[in-house]
Amino acid sequence: MKILLEELPHQQEAVKAIDDAFYGIDENSKNPNKDYTYANPIIKGCGNESTNIDIKMETGTGKTYVGVRAMYELHQKYGLFKFIIVVPSPAIKEGWKNFIAADYAKQHFGQYYENSRINLNVINAGDFKAKSGRHNMPASLLNFVEGNRLNSNTIEVLLINAGMLNSKSMVKDYDQTLLSGLTRPLDALQAVCPIILVDEPHRFPRDKANYKAIEATQPQMIIRFGATFPKITVGKGKAAKEITDYYRKKPQYNLNAVRSFNEGLIKGIDISYPNITPEQAEDKYVVESVTVKQLVLKHGTTKRTINAGDDIGFDGDITYKGSKVLSSGLELKKGMAFLPSTMTNSYQELIIRDAIDKHFETEWTNFRRENDYQAKVKTLSLFFIDSIASYRDEHGWLKEIFEKLLKRKVEGLIREFTLKKLPREQEYLSFLRATLVNLTTDVHAGYFGQDNLSGEEQIKQQVDDILRNKEKLLSFKDAQGNWLTRRFLFSKWTLREGWDNPNVFLIAKLRTSGSENSKIQEVGRGLRLPVDENGHRLLQEEMPSRLKFLIGYDERDFANKLVGEVNADVEIILDNELLDEQTVKIILKAHPELSEELLKEQLGEAGIISFSGKYREGGFEKIKSLYPEIEETQVRPGAITTGGPTSKMRIKLNKENWNKMRDLWERFANRYMLEFEHISDDAMQLLVDEVMQNMANFALQYPETVENEIYYDDGNGGMRLRERTATYDSRRPLSGMRYGEFLQKLARLTKVKVSLLHASLAIALKLQHDGDTMYLNEVTLSNLDRDFKQRFEMKYAQSYDYQALDFQASTTIFDVQADDFKNDILATMIGVNEDKDVIDDARQLYETPPLRFDSAIPEKELLKRGYESKVTAFGKLPRKAIQVPKYMGGTTTPDFVYVVEKGDNKHVYLLVETKAEGSGKRISDAQIIEIQKKYFGSLEDKQVAYTQAETAQDVYSKLQGVEHDN
Repeated sequence: MKILLEELPHQQEAVKAIDDAFYGIDENSKNPNKDYTYANPIIKGCGNESTNIDIKMETGTGKTYVGVRAMYELHQKYGLFKFIIVVPSPAIKEGWKNFIAADYAKQHFGQYYENSRINLNVINAGDFKAKSGRHNMPASLLNFVEGNRLNSNTIEVLLINAGMLNSKSMVKDYDQTLLSGLTRPLDALQAVCPIILVDEPHRFPRDKANYKAIEATQPQMIIRFGATFPKITVGKGKAAKEITDYYRKKPQYNLNAVRSFNEGLIKGIDISYPNITPEQAEDKYVVESVTVKQLVLKHGTTKRTINAGDDIGFDGDITYKGSKVLSSGLELKKGMAFLPSTMTNSYQELIIRDAIDKHFETEWTNFRRENDYQAKVKTLSLFFIDSIASYRDEHGWLKEIFEKLLKRKVEGLIREFTLKKLPREQEYLSFLRATLVNLTTDVHAGYFGQDNLSGEEQIKQQVDDILRNKEKLLSFKDAQGNWLTRRFLFSKWTLREGWDNPNVFLIAKLRTSGSENSKIQEVGRGLRLPVDENGHRLLQEEMPSRLKFLIGYDERDFANKLVGEVNADVEIILDNELLDEQTVKIILKAHPELSEELLKEQLGEAGIISFSGKYREGGFEKIKSLYPEIEETQVRPGAITTGGPTSKMRIKLNKENWNKMRDLWERFANRYMLEFEHISDDAMQLLVDEVMQNMANFALQYPETVENEIYYDDGNGGMRLRERTATYDSRRPLSGMRYGEFLQKLARLTKVKVSLLHASLAIALKLQHDGDTMYLNEVTLSNLDRDFKQRFEMKYAQSYDYQALDFQASTTIFDVQADDFKNDILATMIGVNEDKDVIDDARQLYETPPLRFDSAIPEKELLKRGYESKVTAFGKLPRKAIQVPKYMGGTTTPDFVYVVEKGDNKHVYLLVETKAEGSGKRISDAQIIEIQKKYFGSLEDKQVAYTQAETAQDVYSKLQGVEHDN
C-alpha cells in the first residue's frame, strides 16, 4: 500500500501565507555572500527577527507537508536552496526523514515541481566520532555545505536534532576542511546563509541553549511550525502576565484547534476511564511535603515519611525514586492528592482489558466499512506506559497481562466469526487466526528511548516498524499475501511529539504523569485523519470510527480540560447577551454583501435583538442558526465526548421517492474519465504571444526599504514601533536579470517550453522597450506568470470531454452490487446544520424531521418551501452522491435534485448547485459550476436539466420553466 497525498486547501493556505510573509530577494544586498555559489541568495531583511515566520497548525493537520512544500516553493520562486530543519528529538527527526524520502511524497511533489528534487542530508548520533584516528566531519554535512547553485534543480536539506546542533561537535576543529579552509562545522553552516525550519517551537524557548544554537548558525530567516509555541512573561510584579512568544506578535498562518475540529480536519475524540467505588474515591493520599530525598504523605490524620528508594506501600510495586518523582512516572508536588486504587496493577489491567475490547470493536467496524466492497481501514492502538521493564523484560507483568487478555479476546472472536459466512466476515476470520499464531512475536511492538542503543534484532525490527515503516503498519498484507498483524504499539511518551500514524484509533494512557501537559499533545498522536488500504485519506464524515482515548479515574476531568484548552486557542470570546463588535465582524467577514447597519436592521426586524442591541429571549441561539460561522469560535458539541462514543446520527432515506429517479441514478453510477484535448505548440505560441504583447506586464522594479518608526500611542500608552515598506529614489530602478536567467525562471513558473517563450519574449522586449533588460525583473516575471495562467485557465481549462467507462461504482446513496438505494446515510453527509421545527412533506428524500442543510440561505428556504404538485420528489443531495470528476482533481456533486412531472407519464430531473446571493463566488466555485454544466450537458438527455442558483427564487423560476418547457 502506498499513501496518496492530496493538495488540501488548509495546507495550500499555509504555504501561501509563507510566501505572502516572505520579503523577497535583496538584489542590492552588500552582503559579501550575495553571489557565493555555495550560499543561498540574500533575502530582504536578512537575519532580522521581523523576517522570521510562524506557522501555527494543529497536531495532525500536516505541518511536515507544509514545511516540505514551502522549501520547494521558495526554491522555485526565489532560488533558495540551502535549508536546515531543526527538530527536538530523534522520533521527530525520523518523521521528517521518512516523509521527505518516501516515494509517495516524491511523486506527489513531482507533479508541481517536476524539475526539482530534495537532496536530504541527515546528521545522526555518532557521526562526528573519530574514525581510523582522524577527526573528519560527517559526509552528510560535507554534501550539504558544498552543494552549489550550479545544480539549479537540487534543494540541499540538512536534518539535525537540537541536541546535536547544540553540541561541542559543532564548534571544535576537525582535520578536514570545508569550503577551502573552514575547519569548524558551525562556521561552514554560517557560510551558506541558511534558511532554518524549526519543528515543535515550544521546545525551543528563546532564552534556552537550543534556540541560541539555532541563532548561532546566523540564519537569514527562521520559519517555525507547531501547534504550540513558547511562552514568555512580560511586565513585572502584579502587572506581569504570560503571553505566547510569536514572531511579529502573531502567527502568519493560524489553523487553531477549534477550526481543526469544527472543519473535520482531524478526528473527533471519545474519552473514557474505568470507574472505582465511592469508598475507593474517598481513600486519598495527599502530599504533605516533598524534597529531592524525602516524601511525606498524609492519609486522614496520619502521616508517613518515605525516603528515596523506598516502596510507597501500595499494590503496584511503586517506589519513591527521589527528585519528586515516583517510579511510576508520577511527578509530585505539595498538596497533590492521588488514589492508591488507580495505581495498582489490577487497575491498570482494567484499562488494558477495556482498550483491547474497544480496539476490536473499532477494528471490525473499520474492517467491514459499510459493505464488502469498500476498502478496509487498518486499526492501530497506542499504549503509553510508565515502566519499560514491565513490557521489555521476559516476564514483565504488563506484557504477560496484555498477551493473556489479547489471546483470550482473539480466541473468543475466532469462535464467533467461525459461524459467520459473508465474504468480509470470513476474511476477518483469516486475519484473526493469523493474529493468534503471531500473538507473541509480530502483533505488538514497543519503542523506547533506550532502544536506539539496543543490538537485539527483534527490538530493532520493532523500532523500524514504528518509526520508519508507516506503510507497513497501514497495510493488511505483504507482497507475498501474508497478513501483517502488527497493530498494538507501546511507548513511554517517547512518541509524544512529532510521531504520528493516521490509523491510530485508540490511545490508552496507563497511570497519570501528574504534570500539566498539553492535553492536545497527549491525544495528538491519533488525531490525523486515517487512510484506507489503498492509501486514500478519508474525510471525517467518511470515517467509520473516532479516536478513543482511555485514561485513569484520577484524570476524569481530562475532557473538560481538553475542551477548555481547545477553546482557549481562540482569542475571540463572544457576548451571549449583547450583539458585540466581535460577532458583527465575524458575520460581515463571511457576508460581504451586508453592512453593519443593514445587519442590525435585519436582526431587529426578525425579533432577534432589541433597539439597544441586546438579544431577546433565545436571540443568541437564533443568530447562531442564521449565521453558523459564529460557532466557529468554539469547538462544536460532540467533537470531544466523555464516557465513550456517541452514536453517529444517520438519516433514513425515503426509498419511495428515491425510486422515482432510479433510472437516473443507475446512470450516475457509471464512472467517467476526463480526456483532454492536445494543445499544439502553435496554439501555445499564440497564447504566449498574447501575454508578451500585453505592455502592462513589463514594468521597472524600484528598490524598497523597511522603515521602522517609533511613536507614542495615546490610546494604549507607551512607546510603540510601526513598520512599513517604502520605495526610495524612484528615479533609479533596479538592474534587470540576464536574459537567459529570466527566460529559465519564466519557463519554470509557466511550465512552457523555453523555445516558445524565447520566440515571443525577444520580439516583445525589442519592440516595446528597445531591448532594455531592466524590464526583466521580478515584477515583470510575476506579471507574465499571472497573466499566462489566467489566460490559460480561460482558454483551455475546459478543453476536455467526459468519456464513459465500462464499469459502475457505488455512491453514498446507491449500492450497485445490491442494485438498490441504501437504507440510511450519515447526517453530516447531507448537511452540518439541522432544523427540527418543520412540517413533514411526504415528497422529501429523507424521513423528516430534522432537515439537514449547510446554509440557511438559500438551502434551508428551499427545503421548507411548499412546492406545486408537479414536483413529486425533492431534497438535498449528500456529498459524493454523483461524483462528477473535476479537471483539477477530486469530484463534485450538485446540492439539490427535483423530480418534476410533465404529463404523459414523463418527468424531468432538475439538478441545482446553490450559492448564496452576493457572497462572492470564488474561482473554485465558478469552476465547479462550469464543470457541472459540462458534465450534465454531456448526458445529452432532455430528461436532465441543470441550473445554478443564488437565491431560492432562482430555483422557483427554473422549476416553472421546466414545467412548461416542451
